[in-house]
Amino acid sequence: MSLLELDRVDLGHGTQVVLPGLSLTFESGERVALLGQSGAGKSTLLAEIRRRLDSAAAWCPQGHGLVPLLAVYHNVYMGRLERHGALTNLINLLKPRREAWKEIEHLVRELGLEGLLRRPVAQLSGGQRQRVAIARALYQQRNVFLGDEPLASVDPHQARRLLECIQARHATCIIALHQHRLALDHFDRVIGLRDGQVVLDAPTRELTLARLDALYPDAGPPHHEAGVAAST
Repeated sequence: MSLLELDRVDLGHGTQVVLPGLSLTFESGERVALLGQSGAGKSTLLAEIRRRLDSAAAWCPQGHGLVPLLAVYHNVYMGRLERHGALTNLINLLKPRREAWKEIEHLVRELGLEGLLRRPVAQLSGGQRQRVAIARALYQQRNVFLGDEPLASVDPHQARRLLECIQARHATCIIALHQHRLALDHFDRVIGLRDGQVVLDAPTRELTLARLDALYPDAGPPHHEAGVAAST
């Protein structure tokens, strides 16, 4: 079943076109990895997909989008703010709802954040903040998961574990990342962008690490696990 079709559209920011004449089709149930160097257009493509899918897609942004002074619990709870009235949300800010607390507690435990529900996000490491952002997206409970480098601030082991958590809850996901081995092992399809063009669009069963490395001609060492920081 077709999820979304882009037919010769120009994507960009304001008057600046980043991806000219783009044509792509995404299917429900697909797990798609977006690869390419910084500035290739991955974020621009994800923004358009998010705009078109609207409330059908959970969103995990590159910059996390967290409120530093609020606790982990409240940042994750924001994933469902629109489902409750203003008064309910205000009361929850002062006294967390019991049902929501239990559900979020279970979720963050799966993501390795056990015991941190009351801790302000400002006091967390980069890897922990990354996991809070993922938890908030998962808490939205939407059909599609969209992520703009949601695994960039964690080590390779954590990246695999977090991706497994994401995909256990979302049969359909479109995620920008740089870890080529993850792309081959955990996704059905890879779309490679370079200089505003789709230069690769193929099932992962037809790809090799060498073909994915070719998307990064200016890079140094291969990106098999590159782009993953050690912050946990």
